[in-house]
Amino acid sequence: MLLGTVLVLLLAGAAPASAHAALRSTDPGDGSLVRQAPRHVTLTFTESVGLLDDSFRVFGPDQRRVHTGEATHADGRSDTARIGLPGKLAEGTYTVAWRVVSADSHPVSGAFSFSVGKRSATTAQVDTGPTEDPLTRGLYDAARYLAYLAAALLVGTAAFALLCRPAHTSPLRRPLVAAWWTLLCSTAVLLLLRAPYEAGTGPATAFDTTALGRTLTSRPGLALLARLLVLLLTAAFLIWLSRSRDTGKRPVALATGTALAAALALTWAAAEHASAGIQVPAAMTSSVVHLLATGVWLGGLVALLLTLRRSSGDDLVEVVPRFSQIAFASVTVLAVTGLYQSWRGLGSLPALTGTSYGRLLLAKLAAVAVLLLVAGYSRRWTARIAVPVAPARAAVPAPVPQPVGARAGQVHEASAESGTRDAGTTPEEPESPDGPVQPGAGDPGVRRRLRRSVLVEVAVAAVVLMITTVLTGTLPSRAQAEAAQQAPAGALPPTTEITVPFDTGTGSVTGSGKVQITLDPARVGDNGVQAIVYGSDRGLVAVPEVRITFTLPSREVGPIDAELVDRGGYWSTNAVNLPLAGNWTMKTTVRVSDVDQVSVERRVRVEP
Repeated sequence: MLLGTVLVLLLAGAAPASAHAALRSTDPGDGSLVRQAPRHVTLTFTESVGLLDDSFRVFGPDQRRVHTGEATHADGRSDTARIGLPGKLAEGTYTVAWRVVSADSHPVSGAFSFSVGKRSATTAQVDTGPTEDPLTRGLYDAARYLAYLAAALLVGTAAFALLCRPAHTSPLRRPLVAAWWTLLCSTAVLLLLRAPYEAGTGPATAFDTTALGRTLTSRPGLALLARLLVLLLTAAFLIWLSRSRDTGKRPVALATGTALAAALALTWAAAEHASAGIQVPAAMTSSVVHLLATGVWLGGLVALLLTLRRSSGDDLVEVVPRFSQIAFASVTVLAVTGLYQSWRGLGSLPALTGTSYGRLLLAKLAAVAVLLLVAGYSRRWTARIAVPVAPARAAVPAPVPQPVGARAGQVHEASAESGTRDAGTTPEEPESPDGPVQPGAGDPGVRRRLRRSVLVEVAVAAVVLMITTVLTGTLPSRAQAEAAQQAPAGALPPTTEITVPFDTGTGSVTGSGKVQITLDPARVGDNGVQAIVYGSDRGLVAVPEVRITFTLPSREVGPIDAELVDRGGYWSTNAVNLPLAGNWTMKTTVRVSDVDQVSVERRVRVEP
């Protein structure tokens, strides 16, 4: 009952949305110039988002942080984030840095700017706060990968023991215990690192009681708590299973094990991509089945590898064919569910090569193809294992031909040795009504080749799970496309900002540095251009001239001179007309003296 209550809480509120939140619009608009100071800053996303204590940072023209109110959802809508501003704002350009958590548990962040009354030049870099701590992200991703590996090993080994029924299960106890403890520890690490992962801070903040309390009441936190509970129930089940000797309880064990495995898989589906997006119930069902099939197949490979090393030939005659059938069924399930999940995440075929999500998916498909090729090779040796050995033909009433002088019982020895002797010294093969006896589970050569093939499968499977870990943390192509399509009519593209380094070779403070250029709104028609020059000491410097020209090589248009005007600290213009969309070449020339100047080219995208 307790487990069911926790899982119901996880599923509550899983409304359709685009997996991985993407910013749809801002108010004020990015790069906009407003006459009166706004009272609020509002962001709208493609799905519901969670807010953090420091979801917004607003900086004024003087680069000082502006005092704001608490972040809330606008008008009760979970797909929005709003922050209140002071009653009076000075004229100039303001920078807004934001960070929220998607419904599928992944944090997203960004920044934009707007101006009140007039645009102002910035004289220093604004500290918009952390976007991601590399150490925290590395530890969190490592824990996620270990959790996937451990879950696959735990589910696969238990399924192998229950479904394939090897005579000796002692070789499987160690991987079961190791998988359980690894999954328990990785889940605890994920629970502790959840708060710093969301906030983009260092691992040391994991022990902040306030942040940890917020994690325990969030959807990802509840999913991790449910996973810990399922693991405790799984431990009790495995202990009962190891002590039970009654084979009549096998149906009960199968049903209980299946329920626990499904509950374990649900803790992933309820807090990742499947929990947000189109067709949420179908997606979560597909995700659970996909994870179970992955565990049964890939985790079962490890169990098979251990069984091949420890079990006798007679036992393998029944165990190996059973696993072969189970693996084939698992691959079929993976193909169907994987096709559905790929369609749901991609949205279109061009996204396969045009987005990071699509390219990662292609890499995963290539790794799976290699895994299937190796699996096909393994099935050849599985068929040889399945060939019955001589004792299985003892009940045939017809006499079995034997070498002259052979004693009863030597038939089996002869057939076992036939796989290792040279052709010229092998005695005549005993025959059965079905034809010659082939080397089977008793042949060390066959077992050795199958063991090597399965070992390669396990190694490739680890790579597949690694790519899967990265894929689950990547923005799905469908969400990316929806964010672009759902932009409000008439909204402008984000302001394009380009940093151009220069070096005239004079060695002075003004002889090298960088030019920070803003192209607003970076679309066909009139555009505003602002250029700020920084010296080698990162301070604002004055130079005799800054010139910017635009050329569209594909249409042989240009060069178009922006005709920048010195505004006393920065160079700008509001009237450079770019008549066509495309990839323009922007040439920036910086003159620092009467004889020293340098030109640098950069490509910029101008939208229709």
